[in-house]
Amino acid sequence: MEQTIKKILLMLCVVGVIAAGLPVGLAQTNESNATNATPTVTTPVVTTPAVTTPPVATPVPTVGKFRVGPSVTLRPVTDVIETNQDGIVELFMNNPSLNEVTLNVDARVSVPSGIHVYGESFGQAAGAGVVAGTFSVPPGTSRTIILVIKADKSARIGSHSIMFTGLYWPDDNKDNFQPMSLTYSVTVKEPSKNPDTADPSNPGAVPKGAETPKPSIPGFGVVLAIFGVFAIARLMSRKN
Repeated sequence: MEQTIKKILLMLCVVGVIAAGLPVGLAQTNESNATNATPTVTTPVVTTPAVTTPPVATPVPTVGKFRVGPSVTLRPVTDVIETNQDGIVELFMNNPSLNEVTLNVDARVSVPSGIHVYGESFGQAAGAGVVAGTFSVPPGTSRTIILVIKADKSARIGSHSIMFTGLYWPDDNKDNFQPMSLTYSVTVKEPSKNPDTADPSNPGAVPKGAETPKPSIPGFGVVLAIFGVFAIARLMSRKN
């Protein structure tokens, strides 16, 4: 009987000890878990600023202009007028290939009294006055215009100055014009053999490849007069 009571008391003691130790163990376990827990790391969110693309500017067309200045010069060939020799001068125009625009030239020639000037694309002038011509020279090309200078019987014997003036500009940009002023001196020793025609008296002196005045048509005035007579006669016959 006593032994049974001792066993019961011993068992109660053991249960009490176990019951008393459980909270301590649980607390240690919780602390251990809290100590060994992996901390939560929060990654900051990096916001990339929005990139604004600047608007593309529309290119504005540039007004025509010369990259390299063209040249407009006079080159005398013969400067003495005699019976079998006319004065000949070249109007040389060059537009360098670096340019992308056409060279336009408006040339004017002041004609002294008794002097006749003939040139391709120039108006013909007899006596004192002004003749004018316009020319176009594409990029990378040149033009040589021949002017034939003649003297009639009313021309003064001696030296005469013929003035070349005008303007030149790129393409249609006339606001960007440049003036030109050139002088050609010719000496009249004798009146020309045929001052009323554009045909030069000394064709061998004309440089090859140059633009020469268009020759006049022989007898064109006579043909025109005959045609007029026939037209009048036909009208008269109809009335009758």
